[in-house]
This record gives sequence, C-alpha cells and structure tokens, in this order.
Amino acid sequence: MMDTLIERFPAQLVEALEIGNNAQINAHDKAINKIYVAGLGGSGIGGNFAQEFVREECKVPFVGGKGYDIPAWVDANTLAIVSSYSGNTEETLNAFGLIQKTGAKIVCLASGGKLIEAAKEKGYDYIKLPDDWPSPRACLGFSMTQQIVVLNKLGLISDTAIQQIKKSVDLLKFNQEEIKKEAKEIANFFINKMPIIYTTDRMAAVAIRLRQQINENAKMLCWHHIIPEMNHNEVLGWGIEDDKFAVLYFRNEDDFRRNKVRIDINQKIIAKYTPNIKEVWSKGNSLIERAIYFVNLGDWVSWYLSELRGVDAVEIDVINYLKGELAKV
Repeated sequence: MMDTLIERFPAQLVEALEIGNNAQINAHDKAINKIYVAGLGGSGIGGNFAQEFVREECKVPFVGGKGYDIPAWVDANTLAIVSSYSGNTEETLNAFGLIQKTGAKIVCLASGGKLIEAAKEKGYDYIKLPDDWPSPRACLGFSMTQQIVVLNKLGLISDTAIQQIKKSVDLLKFNQEEIKKEAKEIANFFINKMPIIYTTDRMAAVAIRLRQQINENAKMLCWHHIIPEMNHNEVLGWGIEDDKFAVLYFRNEDDFRRNKVRIDINQKIIAKYTPNIKEVWSKGNSLIERAIYFVNLGDWVSWYLSELRGVDAVEIDVINYLKGELAKV
C-alpha cells in the first residue's frame, strides 16, 4: 500500500493545490508579525518544509512547535497554523487549546476529527484535507502546500512558491523511473547498515523527512545532521573505523560555494572511518523543486528498504501501543 501512496505523490500535489485554491482564509483584524505552526510527525514535517520554502521571501519569523506547549510570544499578532492530519493528535490539540487563549489568527489543517469540529464550532478558518489517505506520513504534499497557501492568502508571501510546487509535479513525473532506479541503489547501499544523512542547512527538512521515513517505513534507526553546523561538532565524533555506517549526502548545484567545499573535505575525513559514502544530486530549477525531488526519492528509498527488510511499511503497532498506554493515564 505504501508504494501506491508514494506513486500518487505528484497527483497529491495537484490535489493539494486545488484544495488550496478553493480555500477561504479570512484576513486577521490585527497585523501579523510572526508565524507559529503546531504539528507533529507526518503533519508537523510540512511546517519544516514551508519554513524553508519561504524564508527568503517571508518578512516575519516562522517557527514550528512539536509538543504540548507553545512559546510565550504567541499573541494576537501571530498567525497560528494548527496541523493534525487526523485532527486528533494529543499534543497538537493541547497546543491548540493554549493558542486559543492568545487571540492569534488560527487556521486549522486536518482531515476531520476534534480539530475540524472545534474550528467549525468556534468559527476558526480551516482547510479540510482528504480523509481517504490512510497514512499521515504519506500526506506531506497536503500539509506543506496548505501552509504555503495560507501564507499567500494572508499576503505574507507572493504566489511564487505555489508556482514552483506546480512545476515540481512535472519534474517528478518526467523523472519518476530514474528516481525509482536511484532509490533502489540507495536502499541497497543502506541495507544492513546504519544510515547517516548529511545535507546543507537550507535542505534540513529533506534530511529530517528521510530519517523519519526510514524510521517509520523501514523500521530502522538512522541519524542526520546539517552542514555547516556538523563541522563544528559531529565531525569530531568520527574517530572509530566501522563499515556498518553508510553516509548519504544530498547535494545541489546551487549550494553555497563554501558548503560545497566543506562537503568535499567532510568526505575525505569520513572516508578514513567508513568506505560507505554516497552522494546524490537534486534536479529542478528552484529550492522547492529540488527539495520535492529529494522527498520523492527519499520516500522510495524508505519503501525499497522496507521490502529488503521484509517489514510492513504501513504498520505502526509500537506507536499504537504507546498511545494506548498514554490513554490509561
């Protein structure tokens, strides 16, 4: 099933754009001078991407929260986007309750559940997402796109990001077979290894996304870090030879030139401790196109890894157990 959902990602982006185009988002009665997004897991990662996609254009701070609480600075001049695909995420609902006390401009994103019920009851703007997608982690296109749409409709950004999301659809369709081929190679590179993902700071969401997808779909541990930050700490952690480590670099032709040099030096350093180093280059003409290209590639990697490991990519028994135990408290 997960492979079918990944296959539908370009179509999901098209549907997400249509939903966003038809969404009604009302102006706030106060000037918005900051943005806060509450959301976790497959619903929260959309905020990571939206933040990176608009940071060169959006003039106000954009921060995401992934817990029960909210920052003290959330107030009546804040745009608060509350994202929970099911509409019932415990932590997000608690944050939602706190946000309501601040007078912030609230926009809810969900397929239903308590979040949509509350939005309707209290008159908050909301965008209802399709309820026929069985796995929130496969719905990044919906949450990511709607956050961009909300910012555009409230005049915080132009429609440039929306147009670039549209262009990414054709990019994925045209390169789909090549993406799958490369994803299989990466999955074989990672199998029976500890995956380590490195990229530059402007693509941090891509690395987080792949780590989460490997965790959830392939049922594997892995870690990630970003450049140049890891050059100030983690690079010193490479001191033991171990061929169980497999390092993947996400690279872009337009990466900052000093970061390109840093990556080349990093590889020389790490090569002393593991022979398993691989790099993959993005395609596309903008940050958004390149990031979405990597998202689709990474999702396929996680699927092929689940196949190689013989695990059910959709199964979330441990998460359900955790929620069940929490429900007893």
